[in-house]
Amino acid sequence: MNRRNWSLWAVMAAGYAFLYVPILSLAVYSFSASRMATVWGGFSTRWYAALFANEQIMQALGRSLAIAALSATLATVLGTASGLALSRFGRFPGRGLLSLMNSAPMVMPDVMLGLSSLLLFVTLQHALGWPERGMGTIMIAHVTLTACYVTVVVRSRMTSLDDSLEEAAMDLGARPWRVFFLITLPLVAPALLAGWLLAFTLSLDDLVIASFTSGPGASTLPMLIYSKVKLGVTPEINALATLIVTVVAAGVAIAGLLMHRRERSLAG
Repeated sequence: MNRRNWSLWAVMAAGYAFLYVPILSLAVYSFSASRMATVWGGFSTRWYAALFANEQIMQALGRSLAIAALSATLATVLGTASGLALSRFGRFPGRGLLSLMNSAPMVMPDVMLGLSSLLLFVTLQHALGWPERGMGTIMIAHVTLTACYVTVVVRSRMTSLDDSLEEAAMDLGARPWRVFFLITLPLVAPALLAGWLLAFTLSLDDLVIASFTSGPGASTLPMLIYSKVKLGVTPEINALATLIVTVVAAGVAIAGLLMHRRERSLAG
């Protein structure tokens, strides 16, 4: 291995260490018996027990998971419809506007998106008495944020598909909706799963937009963690972060394995 390759490996190792060593240290200190978040006091699982006994954190976690699951599902439905329209329907009135609307949330700062959503909800509440700020408004704002990402994933998959199967089915008399559900949808299923996971992660991770659009008693988990970290990191936060990283990593690994098996079965 020449000197240049060693340099590339060293830079790559330094980059990965910068990303993952803090996560690893956080996981290690989550098993510390000390009340200090960065002081090792011997091995203990007391903070995991304290975490599950903390009703405030458990409620915020359940609220965040519900919002993320619902917003990801709605974003997947909207993103699939948008991706299908942009990749299959050719030129149609409003195509440029639809493409622009799908691109805007990806390049717009979260602060601007959160503030604009807040102004919209306040205006609607004064005019119609709806909606009350809470889980519903957070979910609507998250759908606005994440649907465009699902559109990009689905559109790229639709563009790379061979449409000969769809054309053959239609030549044999299959109706468009039947072609979509029996042929197109199974072919783009890996993209739908990837888009759903991306939307779920973005919603679960969001702090800025949720801070603008939430109401009393509707704090999400990132909002609760941020409020607690301002007063100092506690071992409970270390334990919570370790569990989140573990669950997300396991979910991504399982999803990747399922997608790989599906692609192999389709190729075979």
